[in-house]
Amino acid sequence: MHLTRDAWLLFATRFARLFAYGALSVVLVFYLTGLGLTESQTGLLFSLILGGDTVISLFLTNVADRWGRRRVLFAGAILMAGAGLAFALTTNFLFLLIAGTIGVISPSGNEVGPFLPIEQAVLAHVIPAKSRTAVFAWHSLIGSFATALGSLAGGLIPGIVQSGSAATPSGYRAVVVLYACGGLLLAVIFASLSKASEVTMGDAPKGVLGIGHSRTVVFKLATLMGLDAFGGGFVVQSLAAYWFYLKFGVHPATLGGIFFGANLFAGISALLASRLAARFGLVNTMVFTHLPSNILLIMVPLMPTLPLAITVLLLRFSISQMDVPTRQSYLMAVVRPEERSAAAGITGVARTIGASLAPWIAGLLFSNPNLLSVPFYLAGALKILYDLILYRQFINLPEEK
Repeated sequence: MHLTRDAWLLFATRFARLFAYGALSVVLVFYLTGLGLTESQTGLLFSLILGGDTVISLFLTNVADRWGRRRVLFAGAILMAGAGLAFALTTNFLFLLIAGTIGVISPSGNEVGPFLPIEQAVLAHVIPAKSRTAVFAWHSLIGSFATALGSLAGGLIPGIVQSGSAATPSGYRAVVVLYACGGLLLAVIFASLSKASEVTMGDAPKGVLGIGHSRTVVFKLATLMGLDAFGGGFVVQSLAAYWFYLKFGVHPATLGGIFFGANLFAGISALLASRLAARFGLVNTMVFTHLPSNILLIMVPLMPTLPLAITVLLLRFSISQMDVPTRQSYLMAVVRPEERSAAAGITGVARTIGASLAPWIAGLLFSNPNLLSVPFYLAGALKILYDLILYRQFINLPEEK
């Protein structure tokens, strides 16, 4: 697989970003509750943070081709660093809310902000169409491995900082500072991209939100991806980690190991996706790998012991990410090249909107011991609904343009 210098740099930014996201996601709920926030306040904060990321992402992805992709990516990195620094320096809920809404914070361990849509558009522009799914699969694999390593680091760092004593907000704060440093590293790498990463003004997208001809298919996909993300928002990695703590008393160091393994499995599953897609098609691969993973998600809280719950979680992650590179490749395939950046931005924003609505509800459910497992059931059911609608709507749509 031949990649240009800019493509390798984007692989590096993906690793750095997802490492920071993974580390923060393991400890963020512990950090915030250690500062005195309740579970419902934390869930509300997550929802508003993701809502703020939505506005930032929609704006930045829409102007990226006019202002310059490198400039917009650099701005996003500075917002990420600023938000991390603010979270490390204040304990005031209002200030945390403002910093999280204006900046870029990932409570889920997954992509937020304008980064991924613009990176997808650049990669799709500089690689042959026949290599697109494979390149996106490697891009996803790198992200999963980075998230796994970040999750492990996030679980271990508080204990190392505090010399093995019981973790406190000061120990978790070290991870938040690491997150801010990750934003600064991204800014340096994005500033190193060449002019080849930019789109010429003649190719800049036109129409509503930067799309014209592909408007119908993009809005359909955006709606469905929003539904999928809404379901996933009930069990974002921070909340899932906290569920294991509430249900089984698992502490952050162990949680870091659990989600390290989970994300490793997820990365391997993404790499297998390109081979399946080449044989069965993108839509079939998306749906028929995603469905069983969502059934396994529903089964996690039904397990009576911690080892069984971890086993089911790992099985779920082993197939859960096969739809990611195929979904990204499919979007790039069904829209025109000059609309790819905007299309990726719109669908990414739809996913962020969907994900922002659920954590507050999940936080309320977590505050009631009798409803502790309901978020898993809601997540699995909604994501299964997404799979069924996606298959019916898009199975007959051509996959290449």
